[in-house]
Amino acid sequence: MARKQKKPFIPLFLISFIFVLLQSHSVSNAADEETFQALNRKFSLNGILVSQESEKYAVIFDAGSTGSRVHVFRFDKNMDLLRIGNDFEFFNSTKPGLSAYADDPKAAALSLKPLLVQGQAVVPEDLRPHTPIKLGATAGLRMLKNGAADRILEAVRDLFNNESSLEYEAEWVSILDGSQEGSYMWIAMNYMLGKIGKPYSQTIATLDLGGGSVQMTYAISEENAAKAPIPNEGEAYVHEKYLLGKKYYLYAHSYLYYGQLAARAEIFKVTRNSSNPCILDGYDGFYTYGGVVYKASPPRSGSSFKKCREVTLKALKVKAPCNYDKCTFNGTWSGGGGAGQKNVYAASFFFDIAKESGIISADKDVYSGRARPIDYRDAASVACKTKYEDVKSVFPNIYDEDLPYLCMDLVYEYSLLVDGLGLDPYKKITLVNKINYKNTLMGAAWPLGSAIEAVSSLTNWRMFQ
Repeated sequence: MARKQKKPFIPLFLISFIFVLLQSHSVSNAADEETFQALNRKFSLNGILVSQESEKYAVIFDAGSTGSRVHVFRFDKNMDLLRIGNDFEFFNSTKPGLSAYADDPKAAALSLKPLLVQGQAVVPEDLRPHTPIKLGATAGLRMLKNGAADRILEAVRDLFNNESSLEYEAEWVSILDGSQEGSYMWIAMNYMLGKIGKPYSQTIATLDLGGGSVQMTYAISEENAAKAPIPNEGEAYVHEKYLLGKKYYLYAHSYLYYGQLAARAEIFKVTRNSSNPCILDGYDGFYTYGGVVYKASPPRSGSSFKKCREVTLKALKVKAPCNYDKCTFNGTWSGGGGAGQKNVYAASFFFDIAKESGIISADKDVYSGRARPIDYRDAASVACKTKYEDVKSVFPNIYDEDLPYLCMDLVYEYSLLVDGLGLDPYKKITLVNKINYKNTLMGAAWPLGSAIEAVSSLTNWRMFQ
């Protein structure tokens, strides 16, 4: 790809963007002058530009099912995040997502153009040829058929290649698999906690319970990595990552259909179209997931913690044959355990349900807390005895859409942690929504992990160091 020659660096943001506006020949020419002026006003206040010898940027696109987002991160020579304006990232988004343009790949790519203009404008011109631009697509594109996803990704590659002066490789535009998402989440959380660069035994394990899948990721020893089985199909269990001069072997596995919302459907499948003991007494309705409608009503005897546990364990397939020395559930290799699994951080629905059910404080300013798996069981035993019409008085912070499924959700999360993933019921884990990084609360999300990997693994970064 043709690169623009470096121009002398001007350490004033206003002058820099005027220079960009006059000189750039690709995305910059297409950019709206008002966009540049707005970005200029926002960032020039902090005088954020330093020099090419002391900072690196990364531009990461998150192409989700509901919309597309651009994240721009800025790092110093020690790979610490630097502020862009008042925040540790530049962020913007657009709707709908790429999957909404299944029949028009060019329109899909063009939907990203405003974000590309803005994201590139944040990066100083001299640094653009050395700034990686990546796009990771998730659930939306995974579901498209007949090659539509491939055509959209190719159109995006053309956009990045032809209308961007950022560092670009075709393979950096792709659909992320579940284990990649899990790996990037692990990188992001360990980075914000100051663990990256330290021995694997000092890192934390991450559990991310989304709506459709749950990811488990932790660093394992080189010896365990060498013993990793090769699955007959699906994603590899172990991923090698080079981060801040340190090599890590990450066990990462994504359990599709076992996210919180998908797991409800799996639990309904066990009882087929009859009553389900996980549904609160007094509720009679339907649950829809993935276009399939399930009957959601309790038996005449009402909901039951014990019977709900039995149904949930069947849905988890905890008794599925295990062909390895250690397994989690559904015949999946566990990674072998070890020091990297000692401290567990659980995010997304693990945090949300704990807050709704009172396991941790429901205060709006609380973004993390400590709990034990047994606490989910204790809350479940109360929820499963509560009638649907009374549940709001017992659990005042529960969201209305979760009311009928509170017994089911709590039983599932307890069973997943203990019977599925093998955690000690009395082991304290950290439930997290945001992490305090340099006195700023930041959400743990995969784009930061992707940026860290991209910047820290570049050859010219090692030369720069």
